[in-house]
This record gives sequence, C-alpha cells and structure tokens, in this order.
Amino acid sequence: MTATSVGALLLCRADPVTVRPVARLLQERMLLVPAGDGWSVLVPEGKPWRKDGHENHGGRPAEAGAEPVDRVVGGWAAALAVGSAWPVLALWWDGDRAGYTLASGFRRPVGYIWLADGTPAAEEEAMRTSAARLGLDPVMDVQALEALTRADPEADADARLRGLLAVLARAGVDLPPGLSPGEPADRLRSVAGIHPEAEQIEWAGWRDAVRVELDAVESGSLGPWMLGPRARAVAAAQVVAGVPLALWGARRRSGGWIAAGLVLLVQGLLGFAYDRLRGTGGGNAGR
Repeated sequence: MTATSVGALLLCRADPVTVRPVARLLQERMLLVPAGDGWSVLVPEGKPWRKDGHENHGGRPAEAGAEPVDRVVGGWAAALAVGSAWPVLALWWDGDRAGYTLASGFRRPVGYIWLADGTPAAEEEAMRTSAARLGLDPVMDVQALEALTRADPEADADARLRGLLAVLARAGVDLPPGLSPGEPADRLRSVAGIHPEAEQIEWAGWRDAVRVELDAVESGSLGPWMLGPRARAVAAAQVVAGVPLALWGARRRSGGWIAAGLVLLVQGLLGFAYDRLRGTGGGNAGR
C-alpha cells in the first residue's frame, strides 16, 4: 500500500440483477461485476472522497468539506443495504489505514480498521458480529476472522483485507483478478471495465428509476408480498424513516447518509405506487 493507493470496493451479497436497480439510486457512476456465487461487486468510477493532498473527480482538487474514503463508502453501503434483504460489505484503503464497513438492513453498521502496517485498531467483537450478519460458520470462519485482530508483524493492511476475502471465499466470494485491496481507484476501474460481464451503473432520472425498480420487484421473489395492508405498512415505515435520515445527512453534509435516506424514501414511495398500480390493474384493490 502506498500513500496514493486510495480505493474501495462494495461487495453485495446478491446477484447483479438484484443489485442493479438499487445501485442506480445512489446517483453515482459505478461498474457492476459478478463476484462469485450469489455475490456482486460495485467499483466506483469516480473518487468522491478526500485524502490530504489528493485529487477528486477528473483530477480536480478535492472540494472543501469532502469526506474520507471510509465515510463515503460506509454511507454508500448503508444506502444500498437499507430496506434490502442482502448485506453490503464496503472494503476501503487510503494509504494510512484500511478496513471494512458492513451494512445490513436497518441495523447499525459494523466495521474494522487496520493501520497501514497491519496493526489492529478496532474491537474484536466487530468481527464476530460481522460473521453472524453474513451467515458465516460460527466456529471455523469466526476463528479465521479473529486471527485478523491479533498482532502479526508479517501482515500489513492489504494482507489483512486479503485474509478477510479468503474467509469470504468459503461463502462464495470470488473477486475477478485485479480487483485487489491496496490497488488505486483508477486501476480498479480499468480492471472492472474490461470484465466481459461488467455493467455501467449511472443515474438515468427518476422516471427510469421508478420503472426499473417496479420491474425488479415484480419479477423478483418478493413480488407476491408487495401488495395489500402489509406492503403499505412497510412502505409507510420506509418513508417515515427516510425523511429524517436524509435531513440528518444533509445537516452533516454526508452524501452517503443523504443517499441512504433518499433510497428509503424512494423505496417507500415505490411501494405505495406498486401497491396502487397492481391493486387497481389486477383487481386487488381491496386486498
């Protein structure tokens, strides 16, 4: 790891078809690539984070008030996972530290940090919590993760993240060659871009977002559960939670948490729209 190798990967425990519509709501340009059986990885195309002395989008200096990489991708992970049935693991590194943030539904995100030389800098309990939320083996996998929280002069921060990925490989994670911890964001983007199954993710406007989201809901396994009083209650809860979360993110000037609130709000409104359209069109209005 060098002082200029700032980068991040967003591992989603869902296939690309499931991840695609939610990722578009982030309004960030990303590349979506399969990452193993039941996993996908999102590779940011831009660098909307600040590392002292580094540059932001398009070679421009980082804007005043920009956030460090761990906070940016942690907000993205929360935005992707909130209201979804699958967790998101954000891996990040910035030359001085490396770590991960795990977001899962409405639960408080957990994570771990190592200094550049591999020195652990977080609570060991975070590893056990992460293993439980990812459904990993409570004995073998937890033991392997706990080893990453102990001092090891031979393992730097990149090696710690590779060790984490080795454990996740037993759960199906298989990152494409070249998408490795410690690589700079530009190289990650180049490697992802040549993958034969890479998809461009970008914001296409609210109308397309609504259409894509409704199509995904109707064709997915949750489609039969998206109508009636129960569905309206879930949608109402998402709207009620999304508005204050977006406002809280705006007060903190945190793009990631604003996105999380907006994702919740949009999913709630889409839930109402879906219930109304399907109820009217399919004779289910009284359900």
